[in-house]
Amino acid sequence: MKKECQTAKNRQACSCTYEPCSRKGICCECIAYHQRNSEIPGCLFPPEWEKKYDRSIAAFLKAHGA
Repeated sequence: MKKECQTAKNRQACSCTYEPCSRKGICCECIAYHQRNSEIPGCLFPPEWEKKYDRSIAAFLKAHGA
């Protein structure tokens, strides 16, 4: 069974502050985009780190104390 994308609901919960993003609320596209760029989506960063727009794996590990 294929489930429809809940774009409006996803947008409400999306913590990414990068406003010109065309993938906001379309989680599968966001994940695929960041994966292609060896990055982590902003929603997985703590708020103070997300606002830096550094989506690198190194920044993610540093943000989470690793």
